[in-house]
Amino acid sequence: MSGLALSVLLSLISAIAYAGGAIVQERVAENSPTQQYAPMRRPSWWAAVGLNGLGGVLHVVALAFGPLSLVQPLGALTIVVALPMAALFVGRRAGATAWRGAIMATVGLAGLLSLVGTADARSLDTAQRVALAVVTGGAVVALMTAARAAHRHPAVRSVLLAVASGIAFGMSSVFTKTVAVDWAGGVSLADLPSLAVIGVLATAGMMLSQAAYRGAGLTAPLATLTVVNPVVAAAVGITMFGEIFRYGTTGTLLALGCGIVATGGLILLTTERLGDERHAEAPVPAETAVAAAEPAPRPMPPMPVPSGAPASRVRADDALGRIPVPDSVPDELTAEVFLPTPAGARARAREDAGLLRS
Repeated sequence: MSGLALSVLLSLISAIAYAGGAIVQERVAENSPTQQYAPMRRPSWWAAVGLNGLGGVLHVVALAFGPLSLVQPLGALTIVVALPMAALFVGRRAGATAWRGAIMATVGLAGLLSLVGTADARSLDTAQRVALAVVTGGAVVALMTAARAAHRHPAVRSVLLAVASGIAFGMSSVFTKTVAVDWAGGVSLADLPSLAVIGVLATAGMMLSQAAYRGAGLTAPLATLTVVNPVVAAAVGITMFGEIFRYGTTGTLLALGCGIVATGGLILLTTERLGDERHAEAPVPAETAVAAAEPAPRPMPPMPVPSGAPASRVRADDALGRIPVPDSVPDELTAEVFLPTPAGARARAREDAGLLRS
């Protein structure tokens, strides 16, 4: 098998591992609503951590055998793979809007990353690393604060946390690349702070992604994370590692269009979740509420039988009470209970009763 084919195969397996980890995380979030960031006592959460770790390792190995412009777009298949996997294994089906949004986000991201050109490997100096760590930490904290303020809107809160998770993962990749470039000439203890930053950002990304799945489903958080992660890494690569878009101005315009398509896909996914929330929180109609609040009617008490009238020789009427029946009427007819009669029949019944009494 050629190195290119092996890279494609590893990228696909990595996308499947990432998708499986996301599905498990979403299920853990649904079953552990009180444990927002790290339900460490649940074995299934550690299974999700293992799947995400496996996906990361396979992604790094795929980069060793194939070009960045091929491996990174294949990683965007995670959201497309996750939708049928969720329907197959946990019975969570996505609607047509979710599918359109997921496909738009994936196509836009794949097109954007395929336009990023390669450049000579370079590292970052100490000042740049400190600046990146500070800016990243500030952005993540700001998004977490905004998500906390939007706790009444699970879809918005989820997207904000997913953006924070994507930034943490993307910047973790940036520091990983920096350390890898440094270690090309030999392992250096000077990279220990960068390794610590990688550990902190990777852990934060995992916990934030776990919190993003709580009460928001699978598609919107996963699509947001899948898009933000490589876009942030590509932005840093262009601005600080000297990477450029291919085909000059044309490539830049195409990249801008791909970014708009990916953003539109995320908007579709978010609006679908907001629509689900509005449907779930729709107020009960006033007529239904009043009908539900009204007590059930009490049964009518039995009406007294006139003195001297046998119990088997009476007829029920809601307006007249119990009325004696002439002896000429057979007993079989008087044993039945008659239903309430219309107003006209009641008047005739009163006349008949007057004649009988006279």
